[in-house]
Amino acid sequence: MDLLPIGELARRAGLSVKTVRFYADRGLVPPTTRTAAGHRLYDAVALDRLELVRTLRDLGLDLATIHRIVTRQVSLTEVAALHAEALAVQIQALRVRQAILTRVARHGTAPEEMDMTHRLATMAGDERRALIAAFLDHALDGVPEGVRTTMTPVLPDDPSPEQVEAWIELALLATDPGFRDRLRSAVAPYAVPPTSPPRPDPAALVRRAVAPALAAGLDPRSPEAAAVPLPEVDLDRLETVLDPDRDRYLELLAIINGWPAPEPLAPALAWALARYSATASSR
Repeated sequence: MDLLPIGELARRAGLSVKTVRFYADRGLVPPTTRTAAGHRLYDAVALDRLELVRTLRDLGLDLATIHRIVTRQVSLTEVAALHAEALAVQIQALRVRQAILTRVARHGTAPEEMDMTHRLATMAGDERRALIAAFLDHALDGVPEGVRTTMTPVLPDDPSPEQVEAWIELALLATDPGFRDRLRSAVAPYAVPPTSPPRPDPAALVRRAVAPALAAGLDPRSPEAAAVPLPEVDLDRLETVLDPDRDRYLELLAIINGWPAPEPLAPALAWALARYSATASSR
């Protein structure tokens, strides 16, 4: 390739003459030679170097680092590794911001709630674990350790925006005293000594019994629903367990932990309670 004047070099690299001159003056792309009149001329190697500089700038590298690369003071591999790590941190920060703004947009978060939302989203791992431990210590006191494990969220090191948003909502539930107390009441019957025989779970019995009717869309007060056999259970117990917030907690837990979505319990219990009520009123 013939030697190129700065204007032609800039055109081939897709840059302005002013930018090429700026790079040249800082030693990034020095001219190959000069004309008798002092005008800069560049060869093919200079064009390749200029295109490398342009690419590195597009990737966000500063001029000092680029100078060290093109002058062989540091390898491109080393710089690429460092910047890839820095970008990973920036990307994660952007994911957190996206999750916060998405939640605000979806739920109409009030300005005074933004600080709490941001604090929950940016908690360190030990802070998250402490928050959940305090919640579970209260809500699952006396319950077997295995149950506690299945109720513990573990946010991955590189969570998706959906997982961050789920964590924010779950953490808000975990810090809600009303929800903590309701969950404690719901699980209290399971807080028994290990030597005690296992008790039938009335909620599970009812869910299995009404599942076909619920899937068929039967009205619990209809004559067809009256034919659905239901187990004899403590209705007060069902009302204690019936909590849409519990279902939501488990749904959020599955998102955070990457588990399959759980089957909600509240619709089955609500159907059964309506059916029990209809049966009682017809007597």
